[in-house]
Amino acid sequence: MESPIIRTENLSAYYGDFRALNSITIAFPQNKVTAVLGPSGCGKSTFIRCLNRMHEIVEGARVEGKVLLRDRNIYEMEPTLVRRKIGMVFQKPNPFPTMTIYDNVIAGYKLNGIKLKKSQADEIVEESLRKAALWDEVKDHLHKRGTFLSGGQQQRLCIARALAMRPEVLLLDEPTSALDPVATSRIEELIEELKETVTIILVTHNIGQASRVSDFTAFFYLGELVEFGPTQSLFTVPKDKRTEEYLIGKFG
Repeated sequence: MESPIIRTENLSAYYGDFRALNSITIAFPQNKVTAVLGPSGCGKSTFIRCLNRMHEIVEGARVEGKVLLRDRNIYEMEPTLVRRKIGMVFQKPNPFPTMTIYDNVIAGYKLNGIKLKKSQADEIVEESLRKAALWDEVKDHLHKRGTFLSGGQQQRLCIARALAMRPEVLLLDEPTSALDPVATSRIEELIEELKETVTIILVTHNIGQASRVSDFTAFFYLGELVEFGPTQSLFTVPKDKRTEEYLIGKFG
């Protein structure tokens, strides 16, 4: 594996006294898609929320251990800077309802108090919407509200909004679970294209999706990292019995 862009060392996460993640050590290769797979409640979403300091927003939540972005511990960095470098897209599309498509894309700059010239903003909006494969569909409607788009388009708008900050890593938390099959397949194609420019960590409980789009897979169970490796080998010859039982549908 090439040198990882982001890695964790003995990362544990808590909600009050409850330990949701137990000492996770994993390294994510650059410009690859890694799927984080596992049954509901196994700690997948908690894990990726720790990767951009979203976990600590929850009252009583805390982490132990390290998350290193290019060898810098993100827990020693300014949280807003971390979230610019490590973008996130959630399960349900959540464009800002009162904002236009254009303003949604550059919302991160406004929220961070970064002033853009009109020409810079125009360029970022077009570039981000092109990367999210949405430009041709919305270029004549940039000043309409983002909520007038279909569910799949709204999710691609949220991806464009995350990409506008030019992150190094993009976290996708079940990004297609609220979408129909056609919109899902469009997002999967998009994930394939995006890894040229950004490292992607994709949380999914959809085994088929993980096998289609990811280069590597991490299998989580009950807050533990059970197994991690190239997707093809993990799916064909899993090393751990629990991975095999999950993949063949014995539990999930």
